[in-house]
This record gives sequence, structure tokens and C-alpha cells, in this order.
Amino acid sequence: MYLGVDGGGTSCRARLCDADGRVLGEGFAGGANPRLGLDFAYANIMLATRQALAAANLDDSALPCIHAGFGLAGVAQKKERELVLNHPHPFADLALLTDAHTACLGAFKGGNGGILIMGTGSCAVATIDHEFHLLGGWGFPVSDCGSGAWLGLNALRYSLLAFERLQPASALTDAVMQRFDNNQENVVAWMDQAKPRDYAAFVPLVFEHARQDDPVATQLLAKTADEAALMIRGLINLGAPAVCIMGGLSEVIDPWLPQDIKPFLTSPQGDAMDGAILLIKQKSEISEC
Repeated sequence: MYLGVDGGGTSCRARLCDADGRVLGEGFAGGANPRLGLDFAYANIMLATRQALAAANLDDSALPCIHAGFGLAGVAQKKERELVLNHPHPFADLALLTDAHTACLGAFKGGNGGILIMGTGSCAVATIDHEFHLLGGWGFPVSDCGSGAWLGLNALRYSLLAFERLQPASALTDAVMQRFDNNQENVVAWMDQAKPRDYAAFVPLVFEHARQDDPVATQLLAKTADEAALMIRGLINLGAPAVCIMGGLSEVIDPWLPQDIKPFLTSPQGDAMDGAILLIKQKSEISEC
């Protein structure tokens, strides 16, 4: 049997399949990013795994018969990957990549193509002739172009400028500053503790005002779309014949994207759990050879 795990910072999903690809069961648990703590991440991976086993009317006795593929956030660096791979596990075998890599594998069933993930953060991955290419994804605020955190940060920056009458104000900038009681010092105090997800929390406000033709909101969304287009063109230049946009911003940003990239956009053929299963199957095939 094969297990595909898709683990992010807030949730973890697991899918159990037989050798023919039939889905036997699925499970869901909390965050599985090893940066949150390796034991914590593994506990959620195993919780989701056991839910998938239960759905297949199986128990822990089946674990040694399962070949597992993990696609986890937070394992882009060699050190983190080795920590996960060296952690005790009950599976017959284990393969590991980032959740972005497995999402790309799943989206094109191992064929050539690229993905742009636009969520709280952002990252682009292409697989060309079985070789991966990574663009961005180095963390907020230095990277993560066109992400929710990026959009929220720029909304806040512009709102501060507008509050000090250095840029034209709008209903959006007024609404942002009202969240801080129209006090710059409150913004600074918030900023000292803010995480990327806190910046991304301003995204719904931006889209709400964009629907009302707020000039600042529309300007910010146009810039976000330009950032996304930059990443998509990078994937195309690497040789990706098609690109999937994924993540929370994927559908809402589509109307803002430049027309020249629209012909390259497509829907994914599978998800990150499918990609994780493909990953471990490929490793198993190599091992057998």
C-alpha cells in the first residue's frame, strides 16, 4: 500500500491507496510543518495516517506494509529533510520533498509543468524532464512575491502613507487604519508581534473594497497580479508547457492576471497527496531496479 501525506503549517492530510491506485481511506489532522516541532509534526502525520487506516478498516498492524511519501512545508533545507527522514517511523519506506514539490508532481502526474502557490506565502516549482526547479518561496518578507502576506503588507504600508497624507487616502486605507484606532504606534506594536498570516488577514478587506472600485485596492491587486505573472513567466522560461495556480488567492486573482499568460494556465490533474504517492512509487521503482 502507498500513503501520501500533505503537511502544511495549519493542517495535514493523508491518503492511503492500494498498488493499483484505488483510494482506501483518507485522514486529516493539525499542522505538520517540522519547524513547528518535529515530534509535533510527526504526531499529526500519524493521527491523519491512522484516520486513513480506520477508513480502510485497517489498524497499526498494516503500517509496516505501507510505503509513505511525505510532502511537508518547512523541509526546503537539507538539515530539516534529514531530521524528518532520520526520525523513527513505522513505515516500510519513506520518501520526502516539500509540499510544493509534491503538489507539482500531482498536478501533472509526474510530467512537465509548473505550479505557482499563492497562499499566505508563495512559491513556484517546475518539473522539467524529471528535474525540479524552484523559484521564490524563501520566506516573508524578503520573498513570497504575490502572496497574501505580501498583499497585506503593502495594504498596510500604503494605508500608513495615506494616513500621513503622503499618498491619496481611500475607503480601504481608512478601514485599515481604523483597525488600529487610527494610531501609528498601535501599528508598530502590532508589527513587532505579527506573523505572515496576520498580514494576510488584510486580504479579504482588500478584495471587498476592490469590488467597490476602491482605487487603492485595485492598484494593490494589479501589483499582486504582476508579481504572480513574474513568477509564471519564470516557470514558462524554464520550459514549463503549462502552469497551475494554487492556494487561497488562486481563483480570486485570475481576473487580474495579464492576458499574455492566460493561454499557459491549466487546472491540476491531481493534488499534493497524489504527488506524494507518486514520489514514493518512483523511489520504490528505483530501489527495485
